[in-house]
Amino acid sequence: MKRSRKAPPVLATAPLPASALPAPAAGAGAGVAAWRLRWSPDASRTGLSAFETVEDDRAGSHPSAAPHIKVSGGGFRFDVHTADRDRAADRQRHEVTGMREGGSYLRWRLGETWRVTYSMYVPGTLRATTTFTHIMQTKQPGRGTSPITVTSLRRVGGRQTIEHKIFAENVLVGRTDLEPLQDRWVDVEYEIKIANGAAGWVRWVLRSGGTTVVDATKTGVDTFLADRVRPKWGIYRSLGDTSGSLRNTYMLLRDMRGYQLVGETAPALRRRL
Repeated sequence: MKRSRKAPPVLATAPLPASALPAPAAGAGAGVAAWRLRWSPDASRTGLSAFETVEDDRAGSHPSAAPHIKVSGGGFRFDVHTADRDRAADRQRHEVTGMREGGSYLRWRLGETWRVTYSMYVPGTLRATTTFTHIMQTKQPGRGTSPITVTSLRRVGGRQTIEHKIFAENVLVGRTDLEPLQDRWVDVEYEIKIANGAAGWVRWVLRSGGTTVVDATKTGVDTFLADRVRPKWGIYRSLGDTSGSLRNTYMLLRDMRGYQLVGETAPALRRRL
């Protein structure tokens, strides 16, 4: 039997934007649901303990460059070098997983809806590749499990793009050109309804300089494997790129927040869709 963990304290409650309210069930009042802030790490205070786990050069391939994941400028920095190798020598991985608050980590469960927001800085040296370069994932914890969703930097028809996909079904949620978003801070919003079969949905939003670049939603998708779901951030890339795009590079994240949708009605379908 699994031990239950005490839920971390509620820090704040934010109203759910009207565009994202779940549709009320018959006889239920509208506007019942709200996003509750569950995770709001202060990088300078909590450091990497803001995350459930830290996967920094798991194979010990490049100790002279350690740490590859660190606190920097009030946020988090992920460095990757062409010399780095993961346990599988055909790829590189420096990632953090999950969200830790108040000494315990948050568990995203079947039937729940979660939202994460953060600002991301992708330099010009972190380039899209012909094989995978993932910078955010959702996964079931445990070795050998496939991603559920991925944000990737991918070459498409020779163009550098940033995209979000449902991994197993290879369903594209949204995609846009990468280069206009490099060397500047970009705001990210990500929402996921955790459900089996066709009951799940995902929303992915990118904003740059106050302009919405992508606001894409995909419904009718499977967003659950088993146990629970957790987010991952960092640089996870294949060495099989054929475009010559692999460089020593980095990525920055700051202003990270995690929200849970409370007061959901059933079925939790969004009125905007």
